[in-house]
Amino acid sequence: MAETIGRSGQKADWVRLALSRDAIMIYAVVVAVLFASLRLERFASTLTVGFLLLDLIPVLLIAMPMTLIIITGEIDLSVASIAGLSSAMMGTLWEDGFPIWLVIVVCLAIGLIAGAVNGILIAGLGLQSLAVTIGTLALYRGLALVVIGDNAVASFPAGLTSFTTSKLGNTGIPTVMIGVMVIVIMFAVVLHLTPFGRGLYAIGSAAEAASFVGIDVARVKIKLYVWCGGISALTGIYWTLRFSSARSDNASGLELTVIAAVLLGGVSIFGGKGSITGVVAAVGLIGTITYSLRLERVSDVVLIIVTGTLLIVSVVAPRIFEVISGARHRRKLSTQLAVDRSAITTHTRSTAHRKEE
Repeated sequence: MAETIGRSGQKADWVRLALSRDAIMIYAVVVAVLFASLRLERFASTLTVGFLLLDLIPVLLIAMPMTLIIITGEIDLSVASIAGLSSAMMGTLWEDGFPIWLVIVVCLAIGLIAGAVNGILIAGLGLQSLAVTIGTLALYRGLALVVIGDNAVASFPAGLTSFTTSKLGNTGIPTVMIGVMVIVIMFAVVLHLTPFGRGLYAIGSAAEAASFVGIDVARVKIKLYVWCGGISALTGIYWTLRFSSARSDNASGLELTVIAAVLLGGVSIFGGKGSITGVVAAVGLIGTITYSLRLERVSDVVLIIVTGTLLIVSVVAPRIFEVISGARHRRKLSTQLAVDRSAITTHTRSTAHRKEE
């Protein structure tokens, strides 16, 4: 009997896993890749793999810290501006004759400082993350324009730029994907396998309750924004080297794609829910759709519309699902309550009848 129950429980766990949000996102990626491979003649090639992954890297990098931030119930809209500021500083410093290693270190430091400013304003002063990061989005982009102006610097070391776009043998997989996957695994371990990660879910579900059990909510949030600033600066460096161009408008609009991927991957905009697996799959799905449309020579305006639509769907769809599930649950409770009342009434009448006899 116990063995039967155990097998039933294992089967139920497998069913729940197969129907989970993460699994559904993985199915969607597989379907999108298969459809694109059959529909587009040039899609199923190592060349496509290379360009597709190179396009995905900026979104995938920033999506990692963004996932942690949104799980805590906050958001960061300034990530693309930090990447642009990092790119602008990289171009200016390199043009002024600084060694490339020092340029990279300074750009990473600027990203960490920008993230710390966001964290202090939000967690330290208690300001709304949406309002703060909208402000710093404009601030950091404006600073990028002040730093480099309308100029574009393109004379970066050939060794670095070629390495950024190099591939692993004949696979088409970019060499830098090794480092990117290390970062993804690190964030996955932090979120899912450490007490710090469990604390993020607690903060997103109920910040006051999390503070009562000993979690320093402000310190945790500041740390997340610092990480996000550093990763955004790293993205700006990658962007600059990949295109061999430092400009103030680099990575413009990237924040919308990142947020769309994070929310589409199952992270709740209200906090307390989400996983790295779902986000990685969502990044792959958005990248596949976008690259397929580009192969079809679809205009950038349509690509922006697609990203915006996915962002809306990722926010609205879970809410609709919750409302439907809640309605079904209330209907079941109402039906069960009516059955219980009927049973009680029948039992009462039966008991009264026996007493009369």
